[in-house]
Amino acid sequence: MEPTLYLLPSTLGATDADLYLPRRVIERLHSLHLFFAEDLRTARRYLKSTGYSGDISALRFRELSEHTSPAEAETLLQELLQEGEAGLLSEAGLPGVADPGNILVALCHRHGVRVAPLTGPSSIFLALMASGLNGQYFTFLGYLPKERQQRIRAIRRIEQESYRSGASQIFIETPYRNDHLVVDLLATCRDDTLLCLAASLTTEKEWIHTRTIREWKKEMPRPGKQPVIYILGRPS
Repeated sequence: MEPTLYLLPSTLGATDADLYLPRRVIERLHSLHLFFAEDLRTARRYLKSTGYSGDISALRFRELSEHTSPAEAETLLQELLQEGEAGLLSEAGLPGVADPGNILVALCHRHGVRVAPLTGPSSIFLALMASGLNGQYFTFLGYLPKERQQRIRAIRRIEQESYRSGASQIFIETPYRNDHLVVDLLATCRDDTLLCLAASLTTEKEWIHTRTIREWKKEMPRPGKQPVIYILGRPS
């Protein structure tokens, strides 16, 4: 058997995995015995939510996070080689996209280990699809700076780039800082700039709106502590 790392997508908060994951993903999930994940408790709960009927305590889960050192990643790779196959799980969405799993994926490529990505939901692309903003040319920026003045400077740079290039500027924030980010966006950006907020995608609380900054100022959005994708774009 060729050693293989399967990149296994997870739901974005929806409780019914069958609605958002292809059957092939669930079947592969249930066939593996070794998993790498950012949070092991979340990974176990996720596997259980997909209808896994075996003994989860008999499976092996190994932590792979932003704090994983290169030496620790090498150890994980060796365990994969010994097992023959393993799954890389994301906290939400796709492994390796806004996710530290790319550390292990890169190692696999360097050592000639097969990498097999499986299809699943991505909050980044779902938000872009639904935003009405430029889907031909876009940039994903990850998290903006935590410190407020640095964040404001970053917002100015992002907006300038959207006007210069026309590229949609996609970014995320830790849920407890959502409302602070919204305040800074509305205070910093031009009135005609377009801003999409896409919250709690694929769940019952899903909420997606694209408006100008001027329009948002008339009805201040307060997304609160839920996952949100932000997209800035210049007016068409």
